Amino acid sequence: MSDDFHDDLPEAARAYLEGRRLDEVECIISDFPGIARGKAVPASKFARQKHFHLPDSIFFQTITGDWSDAAAEDVGFLERDMILRPDMTTATAAPWTGDWTLQVIHDAYDRHEKPIPFSPRNVLKRVVSLYEAQGWKPVVAPEMEFFLVARNLDPAKEIQPMMGRSGRPAAARQAYSMTAVDEFGPVIDDIYDFAEAQGFEIDGITQEGGAGQLEINLRHGDPVKLADEVFYFKRLIREAALRHDCFATFMAKPIADEPGSAMHIHHSILDKKTGENIFAGPQGGETDAFYHFIGGLQTHLPSAIAVLAPYVNSYRRYVKDHAAPINLEWGRDNRTTGIRIPISDAKSRRVENRLAGMDCNPYLGIAVSLACGYLGLMEERWPSKQLKGDAYEGEGDIPRVLGQALELFEEATALHEVLGPEFVTVYTGVKHSEYEEFLQVISPWEREHLLMNV
Repeated sequence: MSDDFHDDLPEAARAYLEGRRLDEVECIISDFPGIARGKAVPASKFARQKHFHLPDSIFFQTITGDWSDAAAEDVGFLERDMILRPDMTTATAAPWTGDWTLQVIHDAYDRHEKPIPFSPRNVLKRVVSLYEAQGWKPVVAPEMEFFLVARNLDPAKEIQPMMGRSGRPAAARQAYSMTAVDEFGPVIDDIYDFAEAQGFEIDGITQEGGAGQLEINLRHGDPVKLADEVFYFKRLIREAALRHDCFATFMAKPIADEPGSAMHIHHSILDKKTGENIFAGPQGGETDAFYHFIGGLQTHLPSAIAVLAPYVNSYRRYVKDHAAPINLEWGRDNRTTGIRIPISDAKSRRVENRLAGMDCNPYLGIAVSLACGYLGLMEERWPSKQLKGDAYEGEGDIPRVLGQALELFEEATALHEVLGPEFVTVYTGVKHSEYEEFLQVISPWEREHLLMNV
């Protein structure tokens, strides 16, 4: 392996390989669910290649592995090869492998060197570029919630909490308990070790309200970089769990009567010239831009739910009193609202979108959240009056099923222009196919309550 190759690597990747021989490179890209797709190649071959090919059909697959005829028909599908070029700033270790392996995220282009418009990373880059054209630099900080559960090899059986280090199943209603966190100590130790090897900084790990539910906070930064980290973290966490005979799941609602898992997204925007937060005025007050961003979220989030809650299971999270939002109200330090303003000084003022589920694609979830705020800024939308009480006392005002959410998304022409019409066409085609597949399945509830009673 040449010295030039090692010089191109980020510091953490160089440190991981110090004194060792790189064996393999995983060339990867995110599909719609956020699964890593790609090829593993010998390190010597990767050092010689400038790109590799993968068919664009990976974006036309449903979560079950079938193909979406609806999406293919809408764009004249020919299953063309994409040109995938490595972004070497994303090179990072795969420390759970048996040999010395790096992962590298690639960007997708067509044969005319134009970005593939329905590649999730390209969708996010498109939205970020719109901010940059206005002289703005968006900053995000995602929070990742997930469950550690017992191995589940039979889909017909309910998911159970994992067995803790004490030999007892993980208990619910233990939010912020350090003892509960200690129950998962060996898994968390591996998560920290893997993250350190990959050069990722964890801002904190806490126990959430569900049985075996944890939250990892990441430090704020560039949207594409943070989406890359969430993409990597999902795989990292799964691998750490498997080492300890349990599963990590990012389903929005894996266990009945337990809270769901969200990917809360914190947003702020910097002026590129001054570096100042545009949500704070010269004297530290709240600016028009601050209110317009909130107004954009309130106006356009209903149409974005199909991206933030991409599966039928996603909508089981939107229930009252489980710390999940059912509304578009906004409030300061109020976790019953869908849009929350955390306590902070003026420099760190930010807006938190609490609607996104952890099952959404991190690139697309961050992209569509930023898109809603961007439209609010451009349209100079004003939000409703701040809610100071319990938002759960009101009625829900977001879609409650995937079919309704898709209808709203398909009608949202302003959102289409920000995200890209080609992406919207392919995405909705795939989601309609998944919804049709789901409707073919008869659930245990239907058999239990309808078989003999109707």
